[in-house]
Parts: sequence; C-alpha cells; structure tokens
Amino acid sequence: MAELLHRLGTFSARHVWTVIVTWLVILGIAIGGFLIGFTGLSSSFDIPGTASGEVIAELENDLPDFSGASGQVVFHTTDGSAFTDDQRTDIVALADSARDLPDVADVIDPFAAAGQQADQAQQAADGRTQIDAARTQAADGQAQLDAGRAQLDAGQAQLDAGRQQAEAAGLPTTALDAQQAQLDAQRAELDAQQQQLTDGLATLDTQSADLERGAELLSLSEGIGVLSEDEATALVNISFTVPRLELAQASKDAVVEHFESEPIDGVEVAFSTDISQGVPEILGVGEAVGVAIAAVVLLVVLGSILAAAFPIVTALVGVAIGALGTLAFSGVVQMASVTPILGVMLGLAVGIDYSLFILYRHRKQLLQGADVTESIGLANGTAGNAVVFAGTTVIVALLALNITGVPFLGLMGTAAAVSVAIAVLIAITLTPALLSLAGTRLLSRRARERAASAASVDPAVETPRTRVRPMSTLRAVITVIVATAALLTIAVPALSMRLGLPDGGSEAEDSTAYQAYTLTQDAFGEGVNGPLLVVATFPEGLDDDQVLDDQLLVARELAAQDDVVAVAPVAVSDDNRVGAFQVVPSEGPNSSSTEALVRDLRALPPVDGDITLGVAGQAAINIDISEGLANVLPLYLLVVVGLSFLIMVMVFRSLLVPLIATAGFVLSLFATYGAVTAVFQWGWFSDLLGVHNPGPILSFLPVILVGILFGLAMDYQLFLATGMREAYAHGAPARLAVAQGFRAGRTVVIAAALIMISVFGGFITSESVMIKSIGFGLALGVLFDAFVVRMLLVPALMHLLGRSAWWLPKWLDKITPNVDVEGSALERRHPVHR
Repeated sequence: MAELLHRLGTFSARHVWTVIVTWLVILGIAIGGFLIGFTGLSSSFDIPGTASGEVIAELENDLPDFSGASGQVVFHTTDGSAFTDDQRTDIVALADSARDLPDVADVIDPFAAAGQQADQAQQAADGRTQIDAARTQAADGQAQLDAGRAQLDAGQAQLDAGRQQAEAAGLPTTALDAQQAQLDAQRAELDAQQQQLTDGLATLDTQSADLERGAELLSLSEGIGVLSEDEATALVNISFTVPRLELAQASKDAVVEHFESEPIDGVEVAFSTDISQGVPEILGVGEAVGVAIAAVVLLVVLGSILAAAFPIVTALVGVAIGALGTLAFSGVVQMASVTPILGVMLGLAVGIDYSLFILYRHRKQLLQGADVTESIGLANGTAGNAVVFAGTTVIVALLALNITGVPFLGLMGTAAAVSVAIAVLIAITLTPALLSLAGTRLLSRRARERAASAASVDPAVETPRTRVRPMSTLRAVITVIVATAALLTIAVPALSMRLGLPDGGSEAEDSTAYQAYTLTQDAFGEGVNGPLLVVATFPEGLDDDQVLDDQLLVARELAAQDDVVAVAPVAVSDDNRVGAFQVVPSEGPNSSSTEALVRDLRALPPVDGDITLGVAGQAAINIDISEGLANVLPLYLLVVVGLSFLIMVMVFRSLLVPLIATAGFVLSLFATYGAVTAVFQWGWFSDLLGVHNPGPILSFLPVILVGILFGLAMDYQLFLATGMREAYAHGAPARLAVAQGFRAGRTVVIAAALIMISVFGGFITSESVMIKSIGFGLALGVLFDAFVVRMLLVPALMHLLGRSAWWLPKWLDKITPNVDVEGSALERRHPVHR
C-alpha cells in the first residue's frame, strides 16, 4: 500500500492539472446530480417493526383518515384578549381555504369545533331536562292509570256483587253482561295505555342510558380543546393525506406560507414542529468561525498562509462533493435532514486533518532539503498510508451503523462514510497536486532560515531542545490515576441518561415551533403538545350500541391511568372493529411521566377480556425509536470495540497496546456521554450553550458518537503509537521509545485535535438542538480522547508496562499480517536526498 501511494503521490505531483481538473469535473457531476435528483429531506425518523408502527399500519387499513401526518397552526391575540368577530372571521377564512393546499386532507375550524363542543354539552344538559320532564309526566300518567284501574276494580266488585244477587233471585243478567263488556273494554284500554307508558319508560331508559354514556364520554374528553377558556388562543388542526415520513417539505412550506400570507391585525401565528420543522442550516456563522479557528491552528503549525490554505481548500472541495452527492440521492431513498450535516461535519474535520498529516510530513522533508516531487511521493507513501488506514477505520465504523437495523441511522452512517472516503481520496491525490503546484513556496523564509540553522548543528549532539527522557514512574502512576478518575467522574451523569427526540420546546426560543409549543402549553396544558393515539380492536359482530358501550369501557380504562388528563373517542371503522382514541397526558411528549404512561398503556390486559389496545402518536413513536436505538447500542459498541481491538493488534503487533487503546476509547466515550447528559438533560451550563429547555438526549446520538469517536480515536492512537513502535523497533528502550514516539507525533496530533474540536464546536451554535448536541458531543469527545486518553493516559500506561506493552504470542505473530502503517520500508527504499 505504501508503495502504491508513493506512486500515486508522485503521479499527482507530476500531473497537477490532470488531477485538479478531474476533481473539478467530479464536483461538477455532484452539482449536476444535486440539481437533478434533490427532492427534499425528511425531518422525521422511524424504525420499522416498532409497536407504534404496527398501530399506524392498522390505522392505514381501517381508519386511513387518521394514519396521515398532522400538525397545528396556533393563533394567539397579541394583547391576550379574546378574539374579535373580525379576527375570528379572518382565521376561519384562512382555515377554509387551506383545504385546497397540497396533501391536506382536512382542516378543523377551531371556532366551529368549540361551538360543537358547547352544543354537545348543552344538548346533554337539555336532554337530561327533557328526560326528567318526561319521567315526571310518565309518573303522572301512571298515577292516573292506577286511579282508573282502582275505579274499574271497584266497579267490577259492584258488578260481581250484583250478578250474584241476580243469579240468586233468578233474574236475567243481560244488562249486567253489557256492563261487564263495558268494564272489560275500559280495562283493555287501560292495559293498552299501561303498555304504552311502559314502552315509553323503556325508551326513556334507553335514551337516558345513551345520554349518560355520551355525557360521560364528553366529561372524559374535557381538556381536549381547540379554543382556550379566555378565547385568546385557537388551534387549527391540519391533517394530511400521507404519513409524516412521506410528507413532502414543499407541502409543509405551503401551509406555513398560506397562513402567513394574510397577517391578521392583533393576532400572531405559529406552527407546530410537525409543520415548521424543516432542514437545518448546513453551514452557518458558527461553522465558519470553526473553520477560521482551524485556519489559525494551521497557520501556527505550518507557518505559512499558503500551506494553511491547502487543507481548508481540499476539505471544502470534499465536503461539497460529499454533501451534494448525498443530496442527489434524496429522491431515491428517504433521507433524514441530519444526514448531509453529519457528512459535512466529518468531511470538514477529517478533510482538514488528513491533508494536514501529509502536508506536515512533506514540509518536514522539505526543511531537510528533499526534492519537492520526491518528498511529495514519500509523504504520500508514509503519512498518506497512515491517512488511508485511519480513514478506513472511520469508514468501517460508520458503515457498521447498518448492523443496527435502523434504516435512517444506517443511511446516515453510509453518507458520512462516503464523505470520509472522499476526504481520503482528495488527501492522497489533490493534496499532492497542490503541494507540487506550490513547490518551495510552501515554506516561509523564516522556516527555511530555521532549517538551515538546524542543519548546521550536529544531530548526534543532544541539546536541551532535542533531549528526550522517559517520564518518571511516579508521574506515570499519578497520571493514570488522575486521568482515569477524571473521566469516570465526568461519566457519572450518563447513568441517568434518557433518550428521546426533540420537541417544539427544545427548538430555538425565537423559532415558530417553540412559540407554538409554549402558546399551546400555556393555553391548554403541556400534554396537548404530545397527545397519544390509542387504537382499540373490538370483537366482531358488534352493533352501534354495543360499540358505544365498548368505547365507554375503553375510555374509562384509559382515563383511570395516572397522568391522563383527558380521553376522547375520535373514530370507529365502518365494520365496528377498530376504534381510535385521543389521550392527552398531563405532561409533554418528552417527559418521564408520558414515557411511563405509554409503557403502562401497552402493559394493560385486554379491556373487558377481549378489547386489545395499541398506542401510537408522536410521543409514542419517539419513545419507540429511542428504545430501539438504546437496544442496539450495546451490540454496536461491542462490534466497534471488537473491531478496534483486532485492527490495532494487526497494526501494533501487540495485545496490550490495543487493550489500553480500546479501554481508553471506552473511558472517553462514557465521559462524553456524561458531559452531554449534564448539559442537555440536567441543564448544566445551559445558558452558555443556548440550551434553554433541557430534556432527553437525542436518541441516536450515543450510537453516532460510538461510530465517529472510535474512528477518530484510532487516528490519534495511530499517529502517536506508531512512532513509539518505530522507535522501539529501532532499538530504543521501551520507556524511552514511548517518550520519543510521543514527541515525534504530538505536534500534528495536537493540531489535528484542535482542528477537529474547532470544526465540531462550530456546530454548537446551530439553532437545531439535534445539530447542537451532535457538535457538542463530537467536540468534547475529541477533547477527552485526544488530550486526556491519547496524550496522557495511554503514554503513562505504556510507560508502566515497559517491554511487555509490545508482547505478542508467537503463534499470533505468525498469522498476523505485517501492516507497515508508518511506511518504514518505503523510507528505506526511497530515502530523502539532501
């Protein structure tokens, strides 16, 4: 590999414009692909096979009107007073005309809905009054019937007595028979009236039961409103024809544009995250500041503006190709909005670093008097070989995200891996070409003067500047104890880490999503921002009355759960088999109580023995995604750590060095988890970092951090430990080799780490809490791993191990391929000529 890269670097140096034009053509193709293939990104996430996914699939079959995406437009009077008639009219007009927007299935007029709720409540009250009046009338009728029946009984008694007297006297009973017929007719009429009264009472009982069921359902749904009590806030509910994962950004933008197109005097409008959340800004001021800081670091390390410009130029070219190329496939695969941003983060960071490694080696050789072209080839074969290996570890770790079984996460990893691969290819081709183009101008006059001064000094004579001494054993022990204790202490908050997806309350304070969230919360309660959708499967063959009974049974069971504010049946399928219920929890979608409520509802036994329940809704979907990712994290961590160990055994031909490096990676990873939890969940330093509403940690952040930080940790381990191994292989005592290797690689590793931290840190300023947390986690992870683990803990442990650090069983030594990452063999074949 080293020889191949040497040839590639030499070719690039000798065919500068061929290489440059080739990359420009590739950039042009990426731009063309983006213009043709970009169709938009999704701001939603999903994991197949989740409990909520199965519920949504059932809704798509039986209640398709409730399987599509939904969102809310929030209207609020600026002075907090009730809406005027003119304001109501304008809001209704906007709501009515919104039904013609793309993918919109229905729009609920809040004032009409509130009126219907009031009418239903009034109808229930009027119905009770009417039934009570009818019962009173029936009681009066029953009294009259009883009185009439008493009169008939008395008449019958008289008639019977008369008949006995007539028969005893032998008189005819013809007249008495006529009177008996008359009494029988009257009695039949009374019986008919009694039956009519009884039937009327039965009807009243049925009507009363129906009324009481409806009234109970109505009382259970109190708290589900679209118009606040002070009539200063109204919610326009919008349902779409397609599921949220398939809802085009253009359709959401059309809703926003429509409701903002005609401002209403004295009324502000805001949109829930389901509508307003779009694609986060890929590059902003913070990212530009991060790149500027990286440029300063490059200038300090390389001492030349021209030299400092090359890594940034090559990184930006790589980022452009990677991001545009990724977005070009958005029409083929469903792509989350954070996907290209992750590629940009990594593309910028590793692109600058990888180019720096090669440039730094080339600059060092030029200062030793090497020929430009020959130096470029050698730098590409040595430092470039390490770059390819380091980049490969990052790529493999990112591609391994596909084993999680989470499609959007696998796609994110693949897209980021492509960006890293492009950064590697650019580093080993475009960087050599630009270095050839610059020639000796890469070195400043001061650098050449220092090189000439250094050349006049006998390298065999040690000076205080060149003298290298191993650290003391006491210092090594103290370093190990302090570094380990510090990382473990910082990791403590990770024990309470909760995972979730951001809601409107986590958005920027000046965003419309945050305004909608807080307005809704203040007017209707927290839970209205994250209602649950419960689906009940009823037994077969139920009529409408039986379904109503079962709906009431389910509503009672749901309302009896802790932290449930309101329950409302919203629909029943045509075959009476499936019913949908809206459940409003007491707190927001990311709260612990709502998470517990979802689990409690799913753990309920079938209601009345045969009515099964399923839970969906945005809050439940977020919980399912978070749980799914939490479940795959241990497997992914095991795969990555195992891969780390095997790769390093091959590189360092040692068992203990990989073990130390892997343990250090795990320590820095959990310290990063702890710091992220402390800031984004506990709220430490939240004002400083712009985290105004702490909550659960982004559900896929822990997995992403594992993949990325693993690759970057191996980068720093490689550039430090290979120098140590090389010194040890050339005969230096083990502990001295640690010091020599550390000194040889520390400058470039410090610079590379600072660049990574600067680039990742630039994303902390993003308004999107997703991007902010990813940038913070990566920046802090690099800080912990590079400066605490690789530059303090690992050298101290290797010092304590001494020669045993490089121990490898003979049988394993025979089967382990010899990977000359540092390119020592290449240097022997192509020595630097002065």
